[in-house]
Amino acid sequence: MIEIIGLCFFAFLAGFIDSMVGGGGLIQLPALFIFFPHVPIATLFGTNKLASISGTTAAAIRFVKEVKVDWKSILPGAFTALIFSYLGARLVSFIQNEILRPLILCLLILVAIYTFIRKDFGSEYRPKYYGDRIIYVMIAISAIIGFYDGFFGPGTGSFLIFLFITILGFDFIRASANAKIINFSTNIAALVYFVSINKVLYTIAVPMAIFNIIGSVFGTKMAIVKGSGFVRILFLFVVSGLILRLAYDIFK
Repeated sequence: MIEIIGLCFFAFLAGFIDSMVGGGGLIQLPALFIFFPHVPIATLFGTNKLASISGTTAAAIRFVKEVKVDWKSILPGAFTALIFSYLGARLVSFIQNEILRPLILCLLILVAIYTFIRKDFGSEYRPKYYGDRIIYVMIAISAIIGFYDGFFGPGTGSFLIFLFITILGFDFIRASANAKIINFSTNIAALVYFVSINKVLYTIAVPMAIFNIIGSVFGTKMAIVKGSGFVRILFLFVVSGLILRLAYDIFK
């Protein structure tokens, strides 16, 4: 019972953070490893996926109600992300993803430096593409990040937000809203797989999902109320956490 209460707390915190800037997996998945060290890793991943996708869905719905979303571009992007996430998951069995860790660490450091130096980064909505061009660019971004999420995973939401701001000219709020929709799509294939092979502990996943949803609702509300400036600061904190986590995994 104590384990469930502890996991629900971390699920709430993960949903809160992830709904705004991604990175919830940094909180929720390690908590599962700590509380249930003897449970098979695949089962913990499946349990985490069910809980996290519940919060992602809640955040996406909330953002869609408050933020204008260009469905003409986001739906092809979501479909592309789903396909490439599956392809990435298939490839992971052939290539050790440990070789990617140093590269991803360098990329995250560059993202953090760029975001810190550019004080106006993501503060305003300045779209760079219109019409069919934004669809093509959205598909390209979704293909790359979808493949990355299926193959490796950490920081997917944060990378999406960064690319939406840098390439498409979104502000942090619009970038977060669109990232949630794409991120939901990339998680679907993985969840279906874990459920099909019975690798989900529903007695743990369901209460975690409820608290992850509650955290997501509070997080999206705060992001909308506080605005892009607040989300930018939180983004820097989460990216810094990702950098520390990856550095620990590499050098431990």
